Amino acid sequence: MSRGILLLVALLAAVLIPSLLGGSETWYRLRSFPLQWLLIMFGMILLCWVLNTMRLRLLLGDQRDKVGPLKSLGVVMAAEFAYCATPGGSGGPLTIMALLARNGVRPARGSAVFAMDQLSDLLFFLCALSGILIYALFQHLSQRMEWLLTVSAISMFGGLFSCVVVARYHRVLIRLSGRLLARLNVKTTTRLRWARKLLHFLAAFTDTLKLPFQTLITVFALTCLHWVLRYSVLYLALRGLGADLQWAWSFLIQMLSLSAGQFSLLPGGAGAAELTSAALLAPMVGKSTAAAAILIWRAVTYYFYLVVGGPVFLLMLGRPLLKKLMKFKQA
Repeated sequence: MSRGILLLVALLAAVLIPSLLGGSETWYRLRSFPLQWLLIMFGMILLCWVLNTMRLRLLLGDQRDKVGPLKSLGVVMAAEFAYCATPGGSGGPLTIMALLARNGVRPARGSAVFAMDQLSDLLFFLCALSGILIYALFQHLSQRMEWLLTVSAISMFGGLFSCVVVARYHRVLIRLSGRLLARLNVKTTTRLRWARKLLHFLAAFTDTLKLPFQTLITVFALTCLHWVLRYSVLYLALRGLGADLQWAWSFLIQMLSLSAGQFSLLPGGAGAAELTSAALLAPMVGKSTAAAAILIWRAVTYYFYLVVGGPVFLLMLGRPLLKKLMKFKQA
């Protein structure tokens, strides 16, 4: 099965799962949803793109002159499309590095910018999850919510610990991986080439960490604002449908649902994200409300990225790379 057919099947599943959950009442709830609320949500996504563009340009440092503001916005939109259109979001980092390389930014620097971007995201989610944990101490939670919070906290801190271990013991890890590749009969020239690329990446990442402290703080502030806006979409959808669910729980539901989507290795997590969010949300607000909210949430944060980002991707990279990304990791 080709990646294009897989994407189509995933999109159909993403629509069918909430529709079957809520039944005919779902479409009635959707028709009664305020149009101005929907326009506000789309405006929030546009603002998210602008914030990510500012963040990208800050992380580029002295290389930002090679990528103008409009091209930087195009990089962000094309990368978001690639995240949504490829299994596990695998096309996102490839798109960022390819577009930056086309504008004269070295691949090592491009990968370092992406890594710093991801580290900033991880720090935000750790801070947000810590805040939710503190908030939960003063709430009466069900066993399900306690279990979800515990699993989320362990996975987040495990991710941060892994990053610290890699940064602290990268030389040991390089030597161990070299020995492993040697036992797998990988050519010496190939091992050396990969080692050089890794060392170039580490040097570029170190340079990125040496950016002025004020710049790094600004990057983190933009990261926080971006994710707060993006993770408020489901909350606003529920409010527009008349449901009363606290923002902290809508944030947690989105985080877990999108994580499940990533692990499913489906394009954009389509199908898996809807199924997980439906299982978590339906007991809180009812099936029809949950189904309508999920459809609105995914329309704004997934389908919109595909519809608007797709033409930008094709304009900047063309069909050859799109076909390459759609076949990425295909056996």
